[in-house]
Amino acid sequence: MNIAESKYEEALARYQQKIANAATEDMVLNMGPQHPSTHGVLRLELITDGEIVKEVIPHIGYLHRCFEKHAESLTYQQTIPFTDRMDYLASMNNSHIWCMGVEKMLGIDKDIPKRIEYIRVLVCELNRIASHLIAIGTYGIDIGAFTPFLWCFRDREHIMGMLEWASGSRMLYNYIWVGGLFYDLPVGFEERCREFVDYFKPKMVELNELLTDNQIFIKRTANVGVLPMDVAINYGCSGPMLRGSGLKWDLRRIDGYSVYPELEFEVPIGKGEMGTVGDCWDRYKVRVDEIEQSLHIVEQCLDRLQKELKRTPDFDPRAKMPRKLTPKPQEYYFRGEGAKGELGFYFIHDKKKELDKEGNIRLMDTEIPFRVKSRGPSFCNLSVLPEISRGVMIADLIAIIGSIDFVLGEVDR
Repeated sequence: MNIAESKYEEALARYQQKIANAATEDMVLNMGPQHPSTHGVLRLELITDGEIVKEVIPHIGYLHRCFEKHAESLTYQQTIPFTDRMDYLASMNNSHIWCMGVEKMLGIDKDIPKRIEYIRVLVCELNRIASHLIAIGTYGIDIGAFTPFLWCFRDREHIMGMLEWASGSRMLYNYIWVGGLFYDLPVGFEERCREFVDYFKPKMVELNELLTDNQIFIKRTANVGVLPMDVAINYGCSGPMLRGSGLKWDLRRIDGYSVYPELEFEVPIGKGEMGTVGDCWDRYKVRVDEIEQSLHIVEQCLDRLQKELKRTPDFDPRAKMPRKLTPKPQEYYFRGEGAKGELGFYFIHDKKKELDKEGNIRLMDTEIPFRVKSRGPSFCNLSVLPEISRGVMIADLIAIIGSIDFVLGEVDR
């Protein structure tokens, strides 16, 4: 038995002992795996003393996507549709980060045309807005605010329509490919996108009036589920979860990949305006502020695409795609800022061993990676749940779960 297995056995024994003790002293409740507020098939085992939660034990594995196993059997290009199925609410960001990692391994990352890079950032930021709208809308309905849920899904539908127009799909796009794009933006896309931005800005003002500044919402979220910065760092939290605790950590700024260094945007952080820094309200507010910053990024991309990087008849979005995706043998980690935090891929590429007619082993180039490890932000963000849920009421636990904004397809991978 190795160290990891022994630690797992020790943790399992501790949890089993807690449950055994709770069977006589406290109450054990199962929340999920089919429960409206768990945002997917997540099972939470709660040890409660009346309405007070003493311990939360998450049980995952109900929505396994088998992504890493698929990646060992398919080429880099064929794996892109499976990246979409991890965080299926922000698929563009997943495929963008995957493709940038493969392009870095191939050494073609500097050859990608600027128009392609700006289109990639444009669709990724639109998808980030759509993901945050789901987070905000479902968070409101978890706590009892029904109207923001309808408003958020109404406005998200405009984004879904535009991304479907560009890629042919509403959620699982397969639009960003290694070395380019599936297709150029449709004629008139930029104009329609600008119309959406002009329409959506006043809607965000209405949403803030209805939900952000709502005293009932503030009382349900302020000073609830406080996540100190050091705890967030130790658990590997990232994205709005980490920034809500007051740390300006955004990989679009830190690593400066794609064309983000050329764009102007702020990194919102939690400031404890309504309660304590790192509480549920701060995490919610960071997502609201990020939507406004993403709108600003979208406007800048549209300006560049319409003025400097105009569509030309001879522009081919697949021109830089290599015929064969065969990187040199190497180990490489690439990360990017997804809608929920740091999404990273650790690649191990090696030559394929084959037997020739004489029975000798030959090393052959292959387009299939030897191993791919995915680092999903939702997994780390969810792992901190037991730490920030001790001593809260069951109703407050619902507020904490909603403030994390995880997707189970990314947790189980």
